[in-house]
Amino acid sequence: MKLLLFIVPLLFLTVCCSAQRPHRCHSPPLLSGSLSVSARDGQDWAVAKYRYDAFGQRIRLWEFGEVDSKSFHLNMLFLFREGVVYSMDYKNETCQKNALHSSFHPSRIPRNATLLAQLILGGSSAPGEGLLVNTWTGDVPETQGKYVATVTEFGCIPVSTLYYTEQSGWVTTTYFNAVTGIPDPEQFIPPPFCNDTETEEETLDFYSAFF
Repeated sequence: MKLLLFIVPLLFLTVCCSAQRPHRCHSPPLLSGSLSVSARDGQDWAVAKYRYDAFGQRIRLWEFGEVDSKSFHLNMLFLFREGVVYSMDYKNETCQKNALHSSFHPSRIPRNATLLAQLILGGSSAPGEGLLVNTWTGDVPETQGKYVATVTEFGCIPVSTLYYTEQSGWVTTTYFNAVTGIPDPEQFIPPPFCNDTETEEETLDFYSAFF
């Protein structure tokens, strides 16, 4: 059905010398923005708007894309503490509720990550031409996978992630238009037409939102 987030190859980058060695970091607990995901050399792709709440362990996604040459649209609410995920259709006022078989993982650079490089995306000839970022790499023992994650030096805002497993191949995620905070916290509340929805037998995980 689908797979998950966080990475993209870095274009227009130059190496930067920093007086301080970058440190592993946590992203802001409240984030809003957009992302794009691609897999299978771009044959499968998705673009999404997201809301991320680490305090309440909630994620909201509005997504569209194409998988196996078939287009899709998704509107999903992941409530990790409650262990449920809602798939909603506001046009037809229909709702599907499934048990959520995933733990909440805060957006952060893991302790076992290795610094690959500190870079400037864009230019370095004058102030404002580039963005200072740190690129980290590591393994994911649970999936026998590996990743390359890039975040901003200031703020630890996700920029891109490359994630690889033998099953999925390389999955590329790019983040953009990120702002700290949640402008519309009501988006974390299931709409009224979901109130009487019974939980489906099928269990989903967070990767259900992607490929």
